[in-house]
Order: sequence, then C-alpha cells, then structure tokens
Amino acid sequence: MDFTISQSIDLSGVTCPLNFVKTKAALAQIQSGEYLEVLLDEGEPILNVPRSLKDEGHVIVRVTPQDTRFKLIVRKA
Repeated sequence: MDFTISQSIDLSGVTCPLNFVKTKAALAQIQSGEYLEVLLDEGEPILNVPRSLKDEGHVIVRVTPQDTRFKLIVRKA
C-alpha cells in the first residue's frame, strides 16, 4: 500500500486518555483521506487509541511494533 504521511506525532510516555485527545487534535489539522503517523506505548495506549479511532470512523492502516512502542498509521475519515 502506497501512501504519504501528512503528519507525525510521538506520544511516547503520554497516558490514556490524553494520547487519544492529542491524536484527535492532530487529525483535526489534516484533511479527510490523509494519513497520520502516531507513536504509542505498549499496553493501554496501543489497545485503546486504535479502537477509539475506529469507533469515530477513521481507518487503521497499519500497526508496526518498534521495541516497546508501536507505530500506528491512521487514514482520516
């Protein structure tokens, strides 16, 4: 799958629900159909943020493990 990241944010060390709030703020800065890259910690962040984004209609394109973090690619609805 070929896509261009419009914005990238590093939310390492940011706890729930603040990481979801910051992800939503970043999504608000890009256009529908564009891609956001988010770095999240393991545990609650990588479980909760993607689920909440899907609930709002966004598409989780890819989740890639990176040591103790995850790189999440989201396409804005």
